[in-house]
Amino acid sequence: MPHKVVPSQIEERRLEGETVDQCVRRLAEDKALQVCALLNDDTLPVLGADTAVVIDDVMLGKPRDRRDGIEMLARLSAREHQVISAVALAQRGTLNSSLCRSAVRFRTLAPSECEAYWDSGEPCDKAGGYAIQGLGAVFVERLQGSYSAVMGLPLFETAALLNAAGVPLWQSSEVDP
Repeated sequence: MPHKVVPSQIEERRLEGETVDQCVRRLAEDKALQVCALLNDDTLPVLGADTAVVIDDVMLGKPRDRRDGIEMLARLSAREHQVISAVALAQRGTLNSSLCRSAVRFRTLAPSECEAYWDSGEPCDKAGGYAIQGLGAVFVERLQGSYSAVMGLPLFETAALLNAAGVPLWQSSEVDP
């Protein structure tokens, strides 16, 4: 489907007293609303999405630096964690959103693997410090849920929101300049 990527400029942080589910949904909704306002055309369907990696009730964001990234990977090693993704659709003054939960289990990771993976540059801007769609896939022993949601955009939920809004899913992929 034709689309244009317009990054939002919201502060991605969890508010005091907010559950992870509430945070992820709010961030997705805020992104969609901010970009919708920026484009100043409420007829355009605008999607916003957010993803969080959660282990031991702690939300792992994007690593601050090499040390933080390697510590995240070590924490995920040989354990299961949750990936919570939300997608929101803003259009014609309405806002709808959906949440998706997936469980991911990592195999045991050697410290040298964590270091080499960080040095690849891939995990620097990824929630939880890994990208399942890239080199980080070699760490995943098991996935229960949505692969696309772990990547960052739950496609099943996205399609449902677009369909409910009357946006045709099967369009040419050509984007107007």
